Amino acid sequence: MKSGDKVAIVGCSNGQKEYYKEKIELLLNTLKDIGLVPVMGEYIYDKNNVFSGSGKERADSLMRFYLDDEIKAIFDISGGDIANEILPYLDFDVIAGSEKLFWGYSDLTTIINAIYAKTGKESVLYQIRNLIYDNSEVQISNFTNTILNGTDDLFQFHSSFVQKQKMSGIVIGGNIRCLLKLAGTRFWPDTKGKILLLEAHSGKVPQMVTYLNQLSQIGVFKNISGILLGTFTEMEKENCVPSIVELVKRYAGSELPIAYTTEIGHGTNSKGILIGKEVTIG
Repeated sequence: MKSGDKVAIVGCSNGQKEYYKEKIELLLNTLKDIGLVPVMGEYIYDKNNVFSGSGKERADSLMRFYLDDEIKAIFDISGGDIANEILPYLDFDVIAGSEKLFWGYSDLTTIINAIYAKTGKESVLYQIRNLIYDNSEVQISNFTNTILNGTDDLFQFHSSFVQKQKMSGIVIGGNIRCLLKLAGTRFWPDTKGKILLLEAHSGKVPQMVTYLNQLSQIGVFKNISGILLGTFTEMEKENCVPSIVELVKRYAGSELPIAYTTEIGHGTNSKGILIGKEVTIG
């Protein structure tokens, strides 16, 4: 992208509360200061409980931005629970033919992995609102250098291995709870040979045991090439025992490479990662 390019702002998951308007305005002004021209979608704020619009309305709004040649990227600022409602209404042929990237995190894990599953295209697991949070100065620098100057600053993260020493493959995954919404649907990505990224905001040991056992029971740990763990916010805050690393080792087995990073997840310091891109770690 270049300075002056238009970018879309959408909300495919829960609608934003009215009291958040001031922060959204700050985000829009921050993007303008960077040199981008943000264009707001029609369905951002909640109108009926968590809904900013119906699933079809939110999907149609997203697709209009994919069809608009002036829009160079799409940033989803939402999160929550209901993003998978829009999946049946997306035109994946249009998405497959587009050069623009979809950006989002948390519940948008559903859309990001569905895009990869249906088109083979990359998307970015990253919350654009990080530009206005605690680490805004560093985030703005990394984002600007990556978007406008062609560096990899936003995508460079540190990790350490807790099992084995190297892994290679296309990255899939994201938020563990939200990823599993795709299990059993036509939007579930092929896991064979992939690096599975897992992170979480909420949930303690019982929830993680549930999620990890579901992944095990649908055969994921038998065919992936490795696991990259991001942050597990609530577990880490509560110093849960067993830790997420111990739990993953328990249910994924001793043969898979497992690495951990504190720079991908729900923290305001989080970097971005391209879902659908081949990487080597280690």
